[in-house]
Formats: sequence, structure tokens, C-alpha cells
Amino acid sequence: MSRFWNNKVKELVPYTPGEQPKDKKYIKLNTNEFPYSPSPMVEDIIKNYDFEDLRLYPDPDVSELKNEIASFYGLKTENIFIGNGSDEILAFAFMTYFNSGDKLYYPNITYSFYPVYSDLFDLKPETIPLNKNFEIETEDYKNLDSGIILANPNAPTSIALGRDQIEEIIAANKDNIVIIDEAYIDFGGESVLELTKKYDNLLVIQTFSKSRALAGMRLGFAAGNKELIDGLDKVKFSFNSYTINRLSIKAGTAAVKDSEYFLKTVETLIKTREKTKKVLKEYGFFVPDSKANFLFVSHSRISGEELYLKLKDSGILVRYFKKPGIDNFIRITIGTEKEMEVFEEKIKEILKQSK
Repeated sequence: MSRFWNNKVKELVPYTPGEQPKDKKYIKLNTNEFPYSPSPMVEDIIKNYDFEDLRLYPDPDVSELKNEIASFYGLKTENIFIGNGSDEILAFAFMTYFNSGDKLYYPNITYSFYPVYSDLFDLKPETIPLNKNFEIETEDYKNLDSGIILANPNAPTSIALGRDQIEEIIAANKDNIVIIDEAYIDFGGESVLELTKKYDNLLVIQTFSKSRALAGMRLGFAAGNKELIDGLDKVKFSFNSYTINRLSIKAGTAAVKDSEYFLKTVETLIKTREKTKKVLKEYGFFVPDSKANFLFVSHSRISGEELYLKLKDSGILVRYFKKPGIDNFIRITIGTEKEMEVFEEKIKEILKQSK
């Protein structure tokens, strides 16, 4: 600790990302990265990029990518904000729509960045318990007295609310901002992007790190009414005008354009997820109905921590959260068909040894 740290930094407990080990080669099923390569159109863009262009600053408005996203989702460009990954947009949203000391409502089990940002920006988290099946109860989020953020599907539980359920929450909180974090929405959930045309209190955030296989490019976007987006722009341009580099703008635009590849690879992953879900249930696992690119599972005969450690020893990384309520679970990112077959065999061996 430096003697020059301010009091806030001294107290911060930062977010801990999933392991990115360098000691040996693992089958990585721990950080929810997409198992397939980015679109061939993205590859072409990178291979043929004009190196000379990198001496120039990127477009601060990210117009090319905004236009492509707006066209793909049937929105207006003025209703789109582009950020350096969805986490950056979440940070901007916390700064934009809340004052120091404001309450922020979210589930007691959800994305770990929400409490980190709440602490960083001096907000008061008001956590609402999930029900016994790890589901969000919509009635718990109606007529609240401050803003709400929900991951849909929720993480790490993988369970999604339907569009109608989300709309009930938005409509019941017309004087509060409702932020829906749709990082995993493309894997079977119902997006509420279309509802941004109807409600001025709704901000939807998505990422390119999952279904578009560009975690290494750091791209995300938000959609909302013009006034909400203008607020995000004010914060961005007070912080860093050039959050997206020139190559990422081109790559992101190509990824959105190649809708055929996007839909094909997402469908492949969903099929693998459903197959893995079936196998794990046959092995005696409790497996909620995932609408994400991961499974959240537990077994009555072996603890979550032991499963995590034994899989790691076998060369497979999954995510383990040593937190109350979920410390008997592991989160398994869906890999390729071949990777999941190896995973299933290892799980089978571990369960045999635990008898």
C-alpha cells in the first residue's frame, strides 16, 4: 500500500476475473469466452488492415459501428452508445444515472462487478434475495424507490426472465432507471432492446465478448432513449474521447455484418449446452435451465470446491465462487463439442472416485 493512496482506494475490494493461467495448457471453461473463432469477415479485416491508419486517432463517435448495430437491431444511431466492453459501459452508467449515496437494487446473487462499482461510486447496494430455485421474483422489483440493475440471464445462475417479466419491472418503476445487462442474451433469452423505444427509463447493455467471440477486442454497446445516451456521452467525453481503437471499430462492424456466422455458431453452442445439461442431469447434478453460454451446477455427493480442484488437476478450468449460497456450485462455460466430451469423461471419473 502506498502512502499516497486516498482513503477510497485503501478500502476498495476490486473485482477478481477468472483465472488466465500460464503454467500449463488447460481446457478453459471458466471465463465464459466463446469457444469458436470470430467471424471470417473479422479475420479478413484484421489481415488486410492498413497499418498506416494506426497513426491516426479513431472516430470518437464510433459512427461506423453504431450505424451497423442500429441497422441490425432496428434502432436509431442516436440511441446507441459504444464502449470498451460492457463493463466500461456499466461503470459509465453508474456514474451517469446515480448520485453518491443513492440506493441501487440488484439480486443478492449476481454479477460480482455490481457491488464493486457500488463501492467505487459510493452507492448503497440494496440486494434482493433470489427464491429457493435461484430465480428473480419480479414482484420484488416493483414500485421501488431507486434504480435497478439486472443481469438477464443472471450470472452466475444462468436463469433468464422473459421479456414480459422484464417489462413488468420497467413499467412499475417509471421514475427509476432500469438497467438490463444482456451479456448472455443471445444464447436463448428474450432481449428487451425493442422496449427502449417505449420506455425512457430503460437502458440495455450488451457485449461483443460472448456470442460475437471478440473478448480480446473489448467492445460493448448500450441502447436507450436519446437523453440516456447523451448522458453516457457526457461522461465518456469527460473521461476519454477515444475509448475504441480504429481496428476494433472495423472488427466489430464486420462481426455484426456477418449475421449468418453469428447465428450458426450460437446455435451450435446451444446444442452443445443442451447435450451437456442432459448428461450432467443423468450423473445426478442439479442443473438450472440455462439460457446462457454456461451451466451452474451442484452435486449432492461432492462439494463445489472439490469438483473445481479435481477438474483443475485433470487439466480443466471451471469457475468456483466461495460465497454464501453458491459455495457448493461450479460454473461451467460451454466449450466446443470435443471439449465438453472430455469434460464429461473427467466428471464421470471424479464421481466414481467419490463413491
